[in-house]
Amino acid sequence: MPQLYRVIIASLLASTPFEIQPNLQVTGRRPTLANSEFLTNKEQGDWAEQIVFAAINENSPDYCAVKYGRSESLSAGDPGFDEFYQTYQDELNDIGKRPDLLIFRRSDIDRQIIDPDDEQTITSAVAAIEVRSSSFLANRYSQFMERRAETAVQQCRHIRSELMEPRMAALLHQKSPEILALIQGSTDETFRELDFRFRSWSSSTELRQLSELLGSLKEQIKILHKRDYLSITPKLEDLALVNRWIQHFNVRHYYLQVFFDKAYVIPFRDILEIVSDPDKEGIVFSVEEDVKNQGKTTIKINVRVAKEILGRIDMPEHTSAMKEQERGRLLFYVTFQGGRGYLDNNVFVNEIINDR
Repeated sequence: MPQLYRVIIASLLASTPFEIQPNLQVTGRRPTLANSEFLTNKEQGDWAEQIVFAAINENSPDYCAVKYGRSESLSAGDPGFDEFYQTYQDELNDIGKRPDLLIFRRSDIDRQIIDPDDEQTITSAVAAIEVRSSSFLANRYSQFMERRAETAVQQCRHIRSELMEPRMAALLHQKSPEILALIQGSTDETFRELDFRFRSWSSSTELRQLSELLGSLKEQIKILHKRDYLSITPKLEDLALVNRWIQHFNVRHYYLQVFFDKAYVIPFRDILEIVSDPDKEGIVFSVEEDVKNQGKTTIKINVRVAKEILGRIDMPEHTSAMKEQERGRLLFYVTFQGGRGYLDNNVFVNEIINDR
């Protein structure tokens, strides 16, 4: 008999190197003031959720998306926010983090929003989707990073040729034969793997030139070492809270990252498997304390290991908006309307509906 999904997820969570506590209790400090960036990010997140919601419901003949995540528009400083925030914290500590959307067979449900307390309906869902948004054009980002890497490799190749000139090579052999051997054996494909230290030399013109060339080579290698991929970004804390929800409802869970031109999906199970493999750190994922996530530890998974589920997204209209808070403080932010996502139904069926 196949293992229950919740059992598989619990086992994978326990195998991660982060010592995640399944019984984690959220005790975050209540925010006291909202800001314009927070409101803009919330608007963008709501827009991304609507894009995915509409794309599935307009293009999938057999399945539909139903809104399930929290949709309150309250923010810090609004009347009633304190009570809302405490209720939300209590819910996280009880059933975990609700996904934004649930996927049902059309034959099983005819609603677009469900009662969050209706456990029988929730457990009958085919899948759950956490929708995340990013302020990037994925195609433009990829093109930029490819050009950056190509330029750095060209510079490495040029510097290597100068270092391999007879007089420079002889001088480098005298000062550091180990570095000379590394550079001699390097290729376009292995420049990023070069790692060496050297003392800067200045007692002659040629030694200063040698030092400058080695310093320039290290600078180009640093560029090749920089993270060059867009990412799906679950916070470490969220892994425990998503797991709690899964343990409660036993519904397969997915992260879906929406950019302004396309979107990618990855199973929560794959996220746990990836971060449990130390050989993939620095290549497929990184772990960072992200300023944009309040300094919380965030896992950044290369979006290229996910599947492109919306191959195209039409840009939304964006307009300025203003919110007046109770004390008369004005917040200006951006709202998003319109746009459209184009679902790859084969990816939707194979990666979500028929997932293992």
